[in-house]
Amino acid sequence: MKKSATAAAIVLAAIGAFAGNAMAQESPWLVRARAVHIDPANKSAPVGGVGASDLIHVSSKTIPEIDISYFFTPNIAAELILTYPQKHDVTLSGTKIGTFKHLPPTLSLQYHFMPEKQFSPYVGAGVNYTNISDVKIPGLRLEHDSWGYSLQAGVDYKLDKNWSLNFDIKKVQIRSDVLTAAGAKISEVKVDPVLIGVGVGYRF
Repeated sequence: MKKSATAAAIVLAAIGAFAGNAMAQESPWLVRARAVHIDPANKSAPVGGVGASDLIHVSSKTIPEIDISYFFTPNIAAELILTYPQKHDVTLSGTKIGTFKHLPPTLSLQYHFMPEKQFSPYVGAGVNYTNISDVKIPGLRLEHDSWGYSLQAGVDYKLDKNWSLNFDIKKVQIRSDVLTAAGAKISEVKVDPVLIGVGVGYRF
């Protein structure tokens, strides 16, 4: 009986210690809300091969964004960025010629250098898929899909156990062929934006 009681006490102590450690660990889920400024590179090819002044440009804008991160370890996380379709003005040689919308979800793998510190920087790399829709450029159309790379650097500043402030900068490859109504390619839009974001995060 004494041996059984001792064994039971050891098992209960082990379970209690395990539960205590599990409760002490941070949740693997982190959700952020950001305001993100999109600054396109605008390195499009000249339309029809004519002079360098005949270039297609895409407008800058600031958008809301939600991202969801999952931490596989304290240092390694995956981040999925979500937003709704964003509308951009398109100009040719300074004159507005139309608009289009794009939806650019991005999945990145991140490394967090000092996750236990209040000031925690990170870097990331991943893939971007952009769906282009609602193109309203008379006589022209854009390819609907774009795949490209994404590079990222940022920092989280912990306010308490759950809340944090975030600063993030990304370089994303977004490109689309410009086609005539008949399907002939006349240029390539190289949006390739830099995205600068600030926001708040909550660790569940």
